[in-house]
Amino acid sequence: MKKFLALLLSLVMVLALVACGDKKDDTNTDDQDNNEVTDFKVGFIMLHDENSTYDLNFINAAKEACETLGVEYTIVTNVPEGQECYDKAAELADAGCNIIFADSFGHEDYMIQAAKDFPDVQFCHSTGTKAHTEKLSNYHNAFASIYEGRYLAGMLAAATTKTNILGYVAALPIPEVFQGINAYTLGARAVNPNIEVRVVWTSSWYDPGKEADATKALIGMKADVITHHTNSTAVASTCEEAKVPVISYNSAMHKAAPTMLLGGVHRWEEYYTNEIQKVLDGKWDNTPVWGGANVHMIELADMTPKAPENVASRIKATYAKLEKGEFHPFTGPVVSNEGKVMIPEGKVATDEELQQMMYFVEGVASKVPTAK
Repeated sequence: MKKFLALLLSLVMVLALVACGDKKDDTNTDDQDNNEVTDFKVGFIMLHDENSTYDLNFINAAKEACETLGVEYTIVTNVPEGQECYDKAAELADAGCNIIFADSFGHEDYMIQAAKDFPDVQFCHSTGTKAHTEKLSNYHNAFASIYEGRYLAGMLAAATTKTNILGYVAALPIPEVFQGINAYTLGARAVNPNIEVRVVWTSSWYDPGKEADATKALIGMKADVITHHTNSTAVASTCEEAKVPVISYNSAMHKAAPTMLLGGVHRWEEYYTNEIQKVLDGKWDNTPVWGGANVHMIELADMTPKAPENVASRIKATYAKLEKGEFHPFTGPVVSNEGKVMIPEGKVATDEELQQMMYFVEGVASKVPTAK
């Protein structure tokens, strides 16, 4: 009987928005009793709501961080990647928010504009890449090093596949997604150099129908272990129905695929707690945060006892090295699937190189999408 994998890369980006002003129809306000901190407000902007596993992780982490610190917060959900993001950020700033977070790649330009217009408010954007070029004193980027968890998941996937073909349902062609696909491939080929990874794009972060169709397409390509970088449970549930192993993303999707093998959790509570505390202490700065196992933003969970013992031990040993900063998944030589050396032997990819990653490594049997 086939086994199911789960990489619960639960990106718990704690994005919560403070009760700053009048309550809007599209704003969820979480009022707190017995606040320990007065005259301090935190704002969070979410692309979707609790139905998205990605945003749910941020919401849960936001609540935990703010309630731990005793600060007032509001969570604004279903904010598109457009002018609406700026409008919400401006509303929150006008209402007295001291620090504002946003959780989606497409929010970045609007968060940057808000940071320029409200220089006394701190703005933190998760998954973005432009802070190092904008150089604003009140704006920074942050994200978990998802690729670390992807590398570990690839190792387990390689130990599970029978066809040597792994499937990957991907949302949009941005550096964050390429990092995950490439790290997954590198981890898999570290265990089995004959692995091939095939990618199907949905062109959407959240579209259960497209995600299910992409999963079925990959199964049709003989992929017998599938993972995804999308935000619904559709990939997991489709794999469960087809009896194909799945590595879930964002959360441990036990209900959608109850026999998952591996979970990797992204923890954002500590990051948000630290950033909010820095503002409270008057010590916040614009240093970007790229956290992995070394700062407990990536966790390994739910390792199945059915995993091959030698691979399970190797995964645990690799995680320990990641935790100590002794290993990096993108250590050269890294070669693209077009034969070009992208990272020379002995070199480690810099943060800037990772933020510009727009290629596939050897082993990915798909082409980089061209701009339309």
